Amino acid sequence: MSCKKRHLLFILTTLSLAAFGQQDPQFSHTMYSHMAINPGFAGSSNMINITAINRQQWVGFADDAFNTTSVSVDAAIKPFGFSSGVGLSILSDNIGFDKNLGLNLTYAARFNVGKGKLGVGISGGFINNSLDPVWIPPISGDNSIPTKKESSINVDLGFGLFYNTESMFFGVSATHLNETQRTKAIDPAHYSRNYYVSGGYRLELNPSWEFAPSVHIATDLVVSQFSFSAALHYNKKFWGGVSYRVGEAVVGMVGIELFNGLRVGYAYDYALSKIGSYNDGSHEFLLGYSFSLRKERPPQQYKSIRFL
Repeated sequence: MSCKKRHLLFILTTLSLAAFGQQDPQFSHTMYSHMAINPGFAGSSNMINITAINRQQWVGFADDAFNTTSVSVDAAIKPFGFSSGVGLSILSDNIGFDKNLGLNLTYAARFNVGKGKLGVGISGGFINNSLDPVWIPPISGDNSIPTKKESSINVDLGFGLFYNTESMFFGVSATHLNETQRTKAIDPAHYSRNYYVSGGYRLELNPSWEFAPSVHIATDLVVSQFSFSAALHYNKKFWGGVSYRVGEAVVGMVGIELFNGLRVGYAYDYALSKIGSYNDGSHEFLLGYSFSLRKERPPQQYKSIRFL
């Protein structure tokens, strides 16, 4: 990477961290990334869900400079007969010289409300931030530019509500409730408290086709991001759709459920901002698997007492 690009990369890294969008990574597969931002989602499907999403942002701008991977697992449980959900979220977010690794455990209590269930969830874990700047040529004399490696591990807390029925969902949540600290070399030196509102609906057009619109709002009460999506599902196995992040990007999405709950998806972002002229877009890959440990009970055989 050229010296000019490395300087530009650092400037963009600093600006993106100061803005809302990159403190919590954004995903185009918002309908499959609830666990990353809303602990109330845990257990909402009454199955065991494993989801992995990899996002490669601004491909062509710099070699693997903006790469994010999210892995989550959640399951419905009933300790002492009480409906609940548990989950684990792992997030690796690499932005230039800044490497962030987060791990959160989640618990959600689930209550029957109307035709659906309301999950009230909390999450707690840690975020490891490390900054390892390597400048070519070396930089000295400017105290505003970090030149030494830094690392810190801090507690991270979250809260969320998630309500869902067979045909709709609605969620509100907050991450970094304690405004988690981070490496001092990056300004700001802590995560802002981020708030999310999301909702979606599945409308059955006929036995084969479903239309699924959704909305996703994210804000730190200073900067806000709005996303609107619409997807068509065919035979509950194929889907395709578009999404619009206001003022930022237009997204195309496709996916397929292969067999027994295994699904794969792909999304491509075309940036609408000026930086779109300097990269080849963003790619996002989804791999998910949902299954149940419950076994179908065989039909009961009844014997007449007359034949005992």
